[in-house]
Amino acid sequence: MDTAAEKESFLTLIHENQRIIFMICNVYCKNKSEREDLSQEIIYHLWKSGKSYKAVHTFSTWMYKVALNVAISFYRRKLTSPVISFRENYPEIADNHESSDKLEEDIIHLQRFITELKELDKAVMLLYLEEKTYKAIAEIVGISETNTATKINRIKNMLKTNFNNIK
Repeated sequence: MDTAAEKESFLTLIHENQRIIFMICNVYCKNKSEREDLSQEIIYHLWKSGKSYKAVHTFSTWMYKVALNVAISFYRRKLTSPVISFRENYPEIADNHESSDKLEEDIIHLQRFITELKELDKAVMLLYLEEKTYKAIAEIVGISETNTATKINRIKNMLKTNFNNIK
């Protein structure tokens, strides 16, 4: 990024895709200060590696890849138990009084189950919950599409089992 226009364009792309950073930080960090630290580190690495972005993939795919790599490294250094806050990122979840308690309980269990996954599986589930295609998930995490499908199926089965065990 040599020109001011290139820098401004890159910053605009990061801003337009900032939700990716928030989601990843919420998955890999349990408290606000750690999320802030991780988001700063992700932005730093995105900026530092901005020249390596090639338009072969979408910017968001490249951004996921960089952000997940940074988050996994950050997670390994901190050795903490991450917490996912779906409520912060999905405020549109209906707050139906009758079912909100059950929904809230299910979300809490889902958060706990996902935080217990291995790092790669956690990344795969995050992307799956973001409704990424198997192809996009495979590109981002660096595994085959077949392996992605297999992992998602196994994780979903494990989550179903976990939910059945709490009822």
